[in-house]
Amino acid sequence: MSASVLRVATYNIHKGVQGMGPARRLEIHNIGHAVEQLNADVICLQEVRKLHRREEKYFNRWPELPQAEFLAPEGYEAVYQTNATTRHGEHGNALLSRWPVISRGHEDMSDHRFEQRGLLHVKVQAHGRPVHVIVLHLGLIAGSRVRQLEQLGRFLEREIPKREALIVAGDFNDWGTKLRPVMNGLGLNDFMAPRLHTYPSRLPLTQLDFVYSRGLKPVGVEIPKGRIWGRMSDHLPLIAEFNI
Repeated sequence: MSASVLRVATYNIHKGVQGMGPARRLEIHNIGHAVEQLNADVICLQEVRKLHRREEKYFNRWPELPQAEFLAPEGYEAVYQTNATTRHGEHGNALLSRWPVISRGHEDMSDHRFEQRGLLHVKVQAHGRPVHVIVLHLGLIAGSRVRQLEQLGRFLEREIPKREALIVAGDFNDWGTKLRPVMNGLGLNDFMAPRLHTYPSRLPLTQLDFVYSRGLKPVGVEIPKGRIWGRMSDHLPLIAEFNI
């Protein structure tokens, strides 16, 4: 990898567990190996468990560390923020960074009482340049997603200097890329390459996961290949590269 390239991955890890009921299996250990193989400078994660008391009792090999810390490759800093608190635990968004973390922040983006959502904002120092990274997991309802992006726009106006580089990545739940014009209106662009399908992982039919940027020169985008990726989560990772 070139010394001036910033490699950014986004990945919904489905809380480190796949399957339903008694057939469900723990995949967090495999995801840990896979995340390291992504070789990304910044890894944006969604559906990350901080803790889950019931699953901890059910699975013999449930990690002692919160999942964000457990998944961080050696030398990476883990930043996590809870979005949802449930009866048995907490989950939210996380960012793993090879580069020094300058600051971190969070904003509640819950649009209604049935979905707890949030925005994770992390500023890193990459190749000597400040880069803002926002990790999102938008709602399941179309109207909620539009309102959440309106809120994102207000957040960017208030918190992100226009002269500084910005990445917004995550699971947008954006069926048919209907939100792209809204993101473009905020000055953010993604890779419009064909067949960047990330969902469902076993037979990808659509793209729900995106990396948008402002103030960075796009280099390329890829989705990891191999059957193992279809086992670990219901989403595939998406990796984007930028010159910086």
